[in-house]
Amino acid sequence: MGSRGIIWTVVGIAALLLVVVVIGGLSRAGGGETSKVSTFEVRRAPLAISVVEGGTIKALDQRVIKCEVEGRTTIISIVEEGARVEVGDLLIELDASEMVDRRVDQQIRVQNAEAAFIRARESLEVTKSQNLSEITAAELEKRFAGEDVTKYVEGEYPSQLMDAEAKVTLAEEELRRAADKLDWSTKLYAEKYVSETEFRADELAQKRAELEVRLAKESLRLLNEYTHQRSLTELEAAVEQTTMALDRVKRKASADLVQAEADLKAKEAEYGQQMDKLTKLDDQLAKTKMYAPVAGMVVYATSAEFSWRGDSEPLDEGTEVRERQELIYLPTADSMMVEIKIHESSLGNVQVGQTAKVHVEATGKDYTGLVQRIAPLPDATSIWLNPDLKVFSTQIVIDGSHPELRTGMSCESTIVIEEYTDAIAIPMQCVVREHGQATAYVVSGGDEIPTPIEIGMNDNSVVRVISGLDPGQRVSMTPPLNRESTTSAAPAEAQARTGQNGGTTRPAAQRSRPARRPATASSGG
Repeated sequence: MGSRGIIWTVVGIAALLLVVVVIGGLSRAGGGETSKVSTFEVRRAPLAISVVEGGTIKALDQRVIKCEVEGRTTIISIVEEGARVEVGDLLIELDASEMVDRRVDQQIRVQNAEAAFIRARESLEVTKSQNLSEITAAELEKRFAGEDVTKYVEGEYPSQLMDAEAKVTLAEEELRRAADKLDWSTKLYAEKYVSETEFRADELAQKRAELEVRLAKESLRLLNEYTHQRSLTELEAAVEQTTMALDRVKRKASADLVQAEADLKAKEAEYGQQMDKLTKLDDQLAKTKMYAPVAGMVVYATSAEFSWRGDSEPLDEGTEVRERQELIYLPTADSMMVEIKIHESSLGNVQVGQTAKVHVEATGKDYTGLVQRIAPLPDATSIWLNPDLKVFSTQIVIDGSHPELRTGMSCESTIVIEEYTDAIAIPMQCVVREHGQATAYVVSGGDEIPTPIEIGMNDNSVVRVISGLDPGQRVSMTPPLNRESTTSAAPAEAQARTGQNGGTTRPAAQRSRPARRPATASSGG
């Protein structure tokens, strides 16, 4: 337990002793008829029903400087607490050495990612150009193959056919001439006008002509029956092959283009991601130095906030801080407020707009204010510390401007619930319930007489009596609780309890300044 926790423990023990002493004094003041029964004399007096809680002074409007660096880091310099700063003044500088090294490594990653991105972008352009070239070449091949078919069908084949037919015609004409000549040579040879050699030459020429005719006709037959069909089939197959080749080229070009585009997008995304990381590191580096957004007086958050452990240390060089931790408060106005914790048992009595009195020990002065806000939900820290303790953060705005007040000062706030100039009030322990009826035991002649009463509001220490009791009567402060039909009228939450920030709701006899209220429990009513 820290030093602050020990202080609050000592304060609690002292308060308990004070309760015992005051109750003893009340017993002696109300005694006289019997020494065995502690009594309280019923009187009329001014009465104030109020809720008293300890709290902390805070600026009504302030700028909160938080650590925005991720993880944990160390303070290497910090402005002195209480110093007045102007806009732009350096407040805190955090250790950024490790971040600087990470930034250098990140710059290298960015450069590599940028080079890969540029390479992918140029590769995409090369792929587009290469695809266009290959598709154009394939389209030309297909067109040329189609033209070759047309050329062959309409040009080459008719020419070849004509040439073959011409050769047949010429060969037949040559055969006729050779035959005619052989006829003449045969007649002349028979008349001995030509030699046998000449005759044999003409005979050979005829045979040669016959052979030429047969060869020309065979060539014509081969052209029509085989060569033409094969050439046409080959040319048509070339058209089909070039068509399929064009389709393959287009599909390959499309796949290469998609791959290149995907690679470019991946490299672009990687480059953007690395740039984002570098930008984030630059942003984090910039956030290691925190400057004053407004002019004001520096208040450390550790000084303004209460630590339930009691071991909160002020900020200093070398202190380790975490992300989103509040470090410095810069009040932007002289208006102040009080933050207190209201127990759930008093929540029904406290309303926004009620008057409050605030006493600050540091200044020794009393201030007035109004309840401005009551939290809709219980304080989560209090629930975590004690699940059975439900307190609600409440803000009280102090009237006027008071430059002497400082954030973090301790104070005691009294929220006035009801005030009466003339009322009867008795301690809550004097009231029990019998069969659902509020009852007080009037002490008379040594006897305790149960008397039904009508009660009003209470502040967990005293309760207002509307009817049933008269001034001058004495009521027992220790009514019997051992009867079967008797139960205590004091609710469980009326017992003394310790709140957050050292605030307590206590019987009036325990309050440090009973004279500050119009009436106290010990003065009766």
